[in-house]
Amino acid sequence: MTKMFKIALPDGSVREMPEGSTPADVAAAIGPGLAKAALAARIDGEVRDITRPFEGDARLELVTSRDEKDALELVRHDFAHILAEAVQNLFPGTQITFGPATDDGFYYDFAPAPGRGPFTDEDLPVIEEEMRRIIARDEPLIREVWKREDVRALFEKQGERFKAEWVMELPEAEPITMYRSGNAETAWLDLCRGPHLASTGKLDPQSFKLTRVSGAYWRGNPKNPMLSRIYGTAWLNKKQLDAHLVRLEEAAKRDHRKIGQEMDLFHLQAEAHGSVFWHAHGFLIWRELEAYMRRRIDAAGYREIKTPQLMDARQWERSGHWGKYRENMFVVPDEIPNTEEEGPIVSGDANLMALKPMNCPAHILVFNQGIKSYRDLPLRLYENGSCHRNEPHGALHGLMRVRQFTQDDAHIFCTEEQIVQEVRDFCALADRVYKDLGFDCYGIKLALRPDQRFGSDADWDKAESELRDAVVTAGMATEEFGWEELPGEGAFYAPKLEWHLTDAIGRTWQVGTIQSDRVLPDRLDANYIGEDGAKHRPIMLHRAIFGSYERFIGILIEHYAGKFPLWLAPVQAVVATIVSDADDYARQVAAKLAAAGIRVDIDLRNEKINYKVREHSLAKVPLLLVVGKREAEEGTVALRRLSSEERQVVMSADEAVAMMRGEAVPPDLR
Repeated sequence: MTKMFKIALPDGSVREMPEGSTPADVAAAIGPGLAKAALAARIDGEVRDITRPFEGDARLELVTSRDEKDALELVRHDFAHILAEAVQNLFPGTQITFGPATDDGFYYDFAPAPGRGPFTDEDLPVIEEEMRRIIARDEPLIREVWKREDVRALFEKQGERFKAEWVMELPEAEPITMYRSGNAETAWLDLCRGPHLASTGKLDPQSFKLTRVSGAYWRGNPKNPMLSRIYGTAWLNKKQLDAHLVRLEEAAKRDHRKIGQEMDLFHLQAEAHGSVFWHAHGFLIWRELEAYMRRRIDAAGYREIKTPQLMDARQWERSGHWGKYRENMFVVPDEIPNTEEEGPIVSGDANLMALKPMNCPAHILVFNQGIKSYRDLPLRLYENGSCHRNEPHGALHGLMRVRQFTQDDAHIFCTEEQIVQEVRDFCALADRVYKDLGFDCYGIKLALRPDQRFGSDADWDKAESELRDAVVTAGMATEEFGWEELPGEGAFYAPKLEWHLTDAIGRTWQVGTIQSDRVLPDRLDANYIGEDGAKHRPIMLHRAIFGSYERFIGILIEHYAGKFPLWLAPVQAVVATIVSDADDYARQVAAKLAAAGIRVDIDLRNEKINYKVREHSLAKVPLLLVVGKREAEEGTVALRRLSSEERQVVMSADEAVAMMRGEAVPPDLR
């Protein structure tokens, strides 16, 4: 007698299916339209191949293109798989390594065949065509469970030393799965956890594009061989791809490195890899943001402090960062082995120091000065803290990823009873800051405990619940705020809430965070005297809104495409003359603007006014005040706004000064 499984569907109905049936069979039984649309299956919450047989009674949800997040991840995973097959078809002897999906596409790392140099962008068109041929063949993607030793033997025979190495390091309890493209015994095989679509023909051959080639070390270690990484972008259809390519084109125009050079904001050079040389105009933006943030945190009850750059390495050992973060720290002198294992500092050198990669241990040392009472809590310590992290050279990217950076960092020491209110208050503060700076749309996500962590499960349960409760009671755990929980993405000492801003062209940037930490106060022996007269551990809330000034300024540059709101613009106005007879009047207007607190330049050059207008527009100056002989006689200015549809507006100089004074006020002072 055939064994039957009960398959529960989202509408509450239950279908009985014979053993050996697949989700594809259920879709076909419901109707041909669903059978065609179904891409994969969610079995008891886990996304699986639609052709993978049921293993027992199950809850089934069919994944279609309407489930965009799951569908995109599947499609991108498949394109990575097909990229690897295409490369090996075209370039025999190439070894394959890893090929994950990414936020907007996929990549795959390859070791080129002996005697062949790295892949280049010139190789991409021919690889794309081979990928389309594979899609057109509509090859079934077949999941097979193998024995670990058999996989290693196959890859060693094929000369795939990277895959042979990797398979032996997979967890013992994890099934080893291979995916075969096509039914033939000689079909292309890849070691892969899956899931995949039923066949390559499920992909739209016009919905992907290979974008670039870069170098990448095997497993990210500079001591390992250099590989060629081929990137691609992939979407559900050509319309989505075209929209993404337009966004990429717009993003290239907004590149903060390009605009930073055009506006003379900053530069980077080899003499200080990963550190920023701020020019006067760029540092004006920094100063405005710093002053704005100080006013906000002063009003919110924070106390600003300043802590050392160099600290005894034993302090980092006590905090746990030495074992978890040593490879990213700058050590002075750097005389000890770079180890990933937590353990004692073997040199025993009391002079061994490290540049701080974060501010939290130093803030605990400040908290520990003197006896603290429960009446002192919550204690909010803030620092514009300069930090150093030894990021890999290849990971550095303009202002977005640097080695020296300044955090708008704060730590709130509080009791358990105060946590939810403090987090709610922080949510409100972050909301005000982001909206003041032009980000009306953002998401909040809860990053949960990682596999490698400090602290008990009970403490993690409390910390995750407290952060979740705070966002729920603040009314922000909603679809409007992009609420999502991210398993395994918390820090090693605490779960965290993350703020993801959406910029002017729809990209998201993870910036602010607040973490609920019971680990570091315990490791560094922080305590306060409770109402009962006994010592208690405070809870330590790590929080930042910008994240770092460098990266946040980079985001602002790209969000505004350099066209900052008036209060942030490094040069807010230029008074430009049409004729030299107006020079004295231009100086008078500029003096009035400067007296009103406006950052103003004056352009008296013997150039045509159209040239001056074009030049200052390219420099992203928000307001241009044009004066000639008539304006000097009448006491007026011709005001032009950057990118305004109105060509110019004539008004009295005093009216222009009053208007600009009002517009230039920072949003928190209006």
